[in-house]
Amino acid sequence: MNRREFLKSIALAGAAFAVKKAGATDILSQSFETAASSATGMPDLVAVMGGTPVTMFQKAIAEMGGIGAFVKKGQKVVVKPNIGWDKTPELAGNTNPLLVGEIVKQCLAAGAKEVVVFDNTCDDWQKCYKNSGIEDAVKKAGGRMMPANDESYYRSVNLPQAKVMKKAKIHQAILDCDVWINVPILKNHGGAKMTMSMKNHMGIVWDRRFFHNNDLQQCIADMCTLDKKPILNIVDAYRVMKDNGPRGKSAADVVMGNALFMSKDIVAIDTAATKFFNQIRKMPLEDVGHLADGQALKLGTMDIDKLNVKRIRL
Repeated sequence: MNRREFLKSIALAGAAFAVKKAGATDILSQSFETAASSATGMPDLVAVMGGTPVTMFQKAIAEMGGIGAFVKKGQKVVVKPNIGWDKTPELAGNTNPLLVGEIVKQCLAAGAKEVVVFDNTCDDWQKCYKNSGIEDAVKKAGGRMMPANDESYYRSVNLPQAKVMKKAKIHQAILDCDVWINVPILKNHGGAKMTMSMKNHMGIVWDRRFFHNNDLQQCIADMCTLDKKPILNIVDAYRVMKDNGPRGKSAADVVMGNALFMSKDIVAIDTAATKFFNQIRKMPLEDVGHLADGQALKLGTMDIDKLNVKRIRL
């Protein structure tokens, strides 16, 4: 590839992202212009670009009213990132550990009784927790890592609104907590097309084979009908795995997105994240079937143009 710099614009529902590409593994943000920013009141969706994982989260949560709007004193909180792969943060297989640590820190500062972090990993769970950097970040912030590698951690739950996946075994941390926060990384996925907020629910389920052996896209949407829904979805797009997901092969699969999305609407945030990803690598919304399936189940909206969207460039 010619390593001369060239510009490529990224549009998201009226916002303009300009990206400078210096090679196959390096996309650096150049601008993020807000579209009038005239919206008032609590935003339905916040998109931040240009900072670190920590500063982007801090800005986004402030726009949403602060972490205290979601986490109350004495509550048991679960933070659910992607920790599925034995990968270092630079390879973008898992949620950024700095982001996870900051969320845990803020939840405890808001008065949470405890904050638990887990994922049903694909690689060896102890290596995933350690090498992702998430275990260290969580412990330093005062949180607790919980295993998810044995069926005894899960309890059967009915999903009456689902179309295909009518029941599932859900991790007890989710079932027993007061509130939980969904924190996926944005990346390509060979089967589901995209890993985002809805897809991240697969990490709270014991039997992932059911998803793949049936209608994967519908099952992803079905899983999100779980009564205990996340109080907040935060998509980490600081580093983005554009190819060979969900595991990835090398650093050549990774680009710098320098972005973060936050919303209570799980369909809207994944729609916005897909639009963002589409400018890195072609990914039409219709290819990500669980978005439309989720909208049909009334889990949220794909029509983000009608939402109160706050766009911020740091």
